[in-house]
Parts: sequence; C-alpha cells; structure tokens
Amino acid sequence: MTRGSSTARAAGIVTLVVAGLLGSAYVLGRSLVPDQTPRQSTGVTTSADGPHYADQPSAGEPGAAPSSSAGPAEAGQDGSGRDAGGDNLFGAHATTGTPRLALTFDDGPDPRYTPQVLDLLREYDVRATFCVVGENAQNHPELVQSIVDAGHTLCNHSWHHDVGLGARSADAIRSDLLRTNAAIRAAVPNAPIVWYRQPGGAWTYPVVSVAQQLGMTPLHWSVDPSDWELPGANKITATVLSQAEPGSVVLLHDAGGDRQGTVEALRRILPDLTARFDLEALPTDPT
Repeated sequence: MTRGSSTARAAGIVTLVVAGLLGSAYVLGRSLVPDQTPRQSTGVTTSADGPHYADQPSAGEPGAAPSSSAGPAEAGQDGSGRDAGGDNLFGAHATTGTPRLALTFDDGPDPRYTPQVLDLLREYDVRATFCVVGENAQNHPELVQSIVDAGHTLCNHSWHHDVGLGARSADAIRSDLLRTNAAIRAAVPNAPIVWYRQPGGAWTYPVVSVAQQLGMTPLHWSVDPSDWELPGANKITATVLSQAEPGSVVLLHDAGGDRQGTVEALRRILPDLTARFDLEALPTDPT
C-alpha cells in the first residue's frame, strides 16, 4: 500500500466519524426541544387553577352541588317521578288500601286555582287531599284554612318543591319538612299533617325514613294524567276516567303553573267518578 492511499483511507474514516457525531448531536438536540405540533382544540377553556369539569359529579351523584328547585311558579312536575325515583317507592303508599278512590292536589295553595278546585269539590260533596308547598302555605294561610274548613286532608309537599330533597342529608330533609309543617300549622294550628309527598316522586330511603320519624306516611299515586305538562282538559279527563279503579290515588295539581285545564277536567270527571266510586279524603290516621 502506498503512502497516498493510506492517507486517503484515514481521511475517509475521519469523515465518517465526524458525520456520525454530528448526526447523534442533532437527534439529541431534537429530543430536548418541546413538541410544537399544533393540537386540535377541544372547545373547553381550562387553566391550571380552574375546575376540571370532567371530574365533577353530575347532579344527583354523591358530592354534587344540589340543583336549585324551579320554585312554585315552575313546579308541579310530579309526573316525572318515575324517572326521578324509579319503581322503588321505599314503602310509599300508591293506593288508598280500600275500595275508595282519592283525589290529590299538589303544589298549592294558589289564589287563582285552589278556590276553583274547592268550589267544584264542594258542589259534588267530595273530600280530597291537598299536598301543599310550604312557602305557598306561608304566603296564603287563608287558603290553607279554607282547605281544612271544607273537610279536606293536608299533606306536606316540601318547602320549595325540591325534587332533589331525598338526596340531601337527613338533617336537611328534617329541617325542610319541619319548616313546611310549621308554615301549615301557622295557618291551621290544630290540623293534623300525617302525609308527605316527595316532589317528583323521587323517593329515597332517607326521605321516607325522616317523614316517618316525623309521623307522616309517604304518599305516592297510581293515576297520573301529567296535567303539569298542560295536555289540555280533554286528555286529562280521558286519562283519569280510563285509569281510575277502586283504590286509586289520582294525582292532579292546583298550582305550579297554568292549571285552568286541570280545573276544567275536574269539572268533567267529578260526575263520572262520583257515580262509579266512593271518593274520600285520605284519613288523618293512616296507621
């Protein structure tokens, strides 16, 4: 081998080594630079200190902030109870337990509709059960007095028509029910309050247990024309008359929205129901 060829070979080896070192340095440098590839936006703006919405429990789950009630002006959605509470009534009464039929009216008293309902019941000599909202009882004590004077039974329907009440603590439930009873008794001091109806029919073991501890029997229903959806008097009438049977507890509303359709339906169903059944106010000694 000549000196010239040896020199050329050495130069080639040096060139390969340098190229390899430069390549390694490039790769190492790229690994130390943050990825700048644009990411597709999720449409959710977050910050290091902000909430992580995916981690928050939805309404009704343990730890969720309780949703606020719609209030009496938007209440009356008891017909949704089968969705809210499922089929488990935790012992709540859905029938009268006798051949008699019971009409029940929720969410009042209301100065526009409750007097109309009372007039119709008086005309047909029918006694019913009124599940009153606490703040409405407080605002219209004279109507609570009128209900009792006419021989009807009172039922506690929570202070503010709180569908989520059953998911709260036992102390919160007890406070709500006692506050409602206090408002009723401020209007009618000696009237018995022995029934409790959970808004939305969203029964839970705690709400049933607390109601019973306070001497109230949980009351559900067996006939629901969904009058809170404002289906019109014709549909309300047809549903009640077709589904009523001995022992039925019929759910109607005298407040919580526009109840003129319910009043008109009541005018139509009372002649039929009184001809077919004995109608009763639920007893004040259900035990």
